[in-house]
Amino acid sequence: MRKSSLRRACAALAAGTSLALALTACGGTTKNDVKSDSGSGAAAGKADPNAATKKGLTVGFLPKQVNNPYFTSADKGGEKALTELGSTYKEVGPSSATDTAGQVSYVNTLTQQQVNAMAVSAQDPGALCTALKQAMKNGVKVVTYDSDTTADCRNAFVSQASAEDLGRTEVQLLARQINYSGRIAILSAAQTATNQNTWIDYMKKELADPKYKNVKLVKVAYGNDDAQQSFQQTQGLLQQYPDLKGIISPTTVGIKAAAQYLSGSKYKGKVKLTGLGTPNDMRTYVKNGTVDAFELWDPAKLGDLAARTAVALASGQITGKEGETFKAGGTTYTIGKDGVINLGKPTVFDAKNIDDFDF
Repeated sequence: MRKSSLRRACAALAAGTSLALALTACGGTTKNDVKSDSGSGAAAGKADPNAATKKGLTVGFLPKQVNNPYFTSADKGGEKALTELGSTYKEVGPSSATDTAGQVSYVNTLTQQQVNAMAVSAQDPGALCTALKQAMKNGVKVVTYDSDTTADCRNAFVSQASAEDLGRTEVQLLARQINYSGRIAILSAAQTATNQNTWIDYMKKELADPKYKNVKLVKVAYGNDDAQQSFQQTQGLLQQYPDLKGIISPTTVGIKAAAQYLSGSKYKGKVKLTGLGTPNDMRTYVKNGTVDAFELWDPAKLGDLAARTAVALASGQITGKEGETFKAGGTTYTIGKDGVINLGKPTVFDAKNIDDFDF
């Protein structure tokens, strides 16, 4: 997204409500049991792509962590979309990215409040399943975004991009920067984070290619999406492996913390850092030479698509079955295997283009 539209989006963010909205009861709707279909939690019956888009729905957003700037941007994208569609947005969630019990509690609360749909970024692929299946049995449409559950625990998953693309391109970015030679490490979020683990699996598959024969992955460290822990983990990696050539951090919190450490250390410019970050977080580090290039999707667009998917499900336009198509914000999306919907390919940011973006 370019500056003009992003500035408007940022203005909307600034004018938005607080991160953790108060839990208030909403009106109930008729509930129908939901049955597993084709490996996902898709609703029984057929979709009607010509069905009218329902208005007056309530969609709850449950991010991994409400005080995380990435999820603030993503969820505000969802809020904006729901306002445009004539429905109501609410955000609830834990303040810690590892509070899985807290996420379960919020799923139960949203179910009790009879929301029409919920969009959830799961801290753990299986821990929320019992609660999410109960929500679907009560007629709540469940969309996961950013980080998935197992396929039978939701109706659809809105993925940032192809998991394979994200994992492989991060390795490709770093390999070019270190001239395909040297030890590297990964600084991830939580050990249970579905998205992180999926991307890391594809990183390892990419590294198995013979062209990376001189690149060795020595460690996967975990900063739990906490700035201080990620900073300390970066410091620990360099103490343990002083000859480290590069770090991949597939988390916006982790890459920023790692850049902060590297920029003030003797390793600045010597240890290459890439991964997933926002232009606003990383601009200083790109301009001062700490980081050459990194990538990300637009989180506001991810939240927007999650919201529109939730409304399409609640309106009966889709059920989450493979091959179904629907329009969201002027773009037609096709649902893939296991109910996965891909937002699109990530954007690479470097010194040449980073000032063209504002998020």
